[in-house]
Amino acid sequence: MTDPINLSIGQPHYDTPQEIKDALCQAVEDGKNAYSQTQGIGPLLAQLQTHVDTKYGHSNREAFVTSGTSGALMLALCSLVNPGDEIIVFDPWFVMYKHLATLAGGHVVQVATYPDFRIQIDSVKAAITDRTRVILFNSPANPTGAVTSAEETRELAELAAENDIALISDEIYRVFCYDDAFHSPAEWNPETIVIDGFSKSHSMTGHRLGYVHGPDYVIQQMMKLQQFTFVCAPHPVQWAGVTAWDVDVSDRVDEYRLKRDFIVSELKDDFEVHGGQGAFYLFLKTPWGTGTEFVAEAIRNNLLIIPGNVFSERDTHFRMSYAADDEVLKQGAAVLRALAARA
Repeated sequence: MTDPINLSIGQPHYDTPQEIKDALCQAVEDGKNAYSQTQGIGPLLAQLQTHVDTKYGHSNREAFVTSGTSGALMLALCSLVNPGDEIIVFDPWFVMYKHLATLAGGHVVQVATYPDFRIQIDSVKAAITDRTRVILFNSPANPTGAVTSAEETRELAELAAENDIALISDEIYRVFCYDDAFHSPAEWNPETIVIDGFSKSHSMTGHRLGYVHGPDYVIQQMMKLQQFTFVCAPHPVQWAGVTAWDVDVSDRVDEYRLKRDFIVSELKDDFEVHGGQGAFYLFLKTPWGTGTEFVAEAIRNNLLIIPGNVFSERDTHFRMSYAADDEVLKQGAAVLRALAARA
């Protein structure tokens, strides 16, 4: 495939804003190239802590800087989970969740959200046992693009609190909400551990700059583990993060809302469309065959998409990203419609 129609990508299609790149280069030139303190540099920490204090007003909520959100997820699970503990995840799930749970010694318990990718609180209650240690929550979600409503989020937050279960909220797509306001479970459950970062919002996926905030007694243990694993987030990138914090990306969010609207309008007559209220993905049911079979045929037609069994116990869907140029989206939509017509 020398020039594929690539709708598989899991990152923004735009480059890192210039002022962030300039700040990174300046930090390198200024000699910010050694280790930073484990918890992050003072100026970035001050921005993060001010934000969480203002937003939540929790007396013991502490923030620190991590080596990407993936690093934060690993630190959180390894700090909370003992061998044999159970971690509830929602199917479909981000590919890393299952394997990080295994790394921590835990066992994943999957709660299905098909067909509309909504969280049914009764299904979560039924999945809780005396071994349940963590609920891992992601909204806006990868791969479905689903955004959990305020009511659903509140119910989940309160359920975790009532059962003394740690709730980890992966909010890396937080800014990409197109139809309704974003709500974090930390609004209702002050023990929620929130994971966020700059990778998606500021197109800094390769820079590995994330952050986490939560109750101080958990954060302190995560910091200890970071000291003996990642040591710190990349030091010059943290200085770029200081600049990134004040960069307005609302124009990019507006652009992706339009892309979402376009691709849904192109595909809604041929595919069942659920989710897609946020992030930059659609998770579509195949009109024929398994997800693997449908994706194999798409690849034969020069289109790159991802089979759903990468994200799920089921092989009935595929993930497509609309983080692409408009012309690429038009080409991809044409191929998908043609494939659907073979049903």
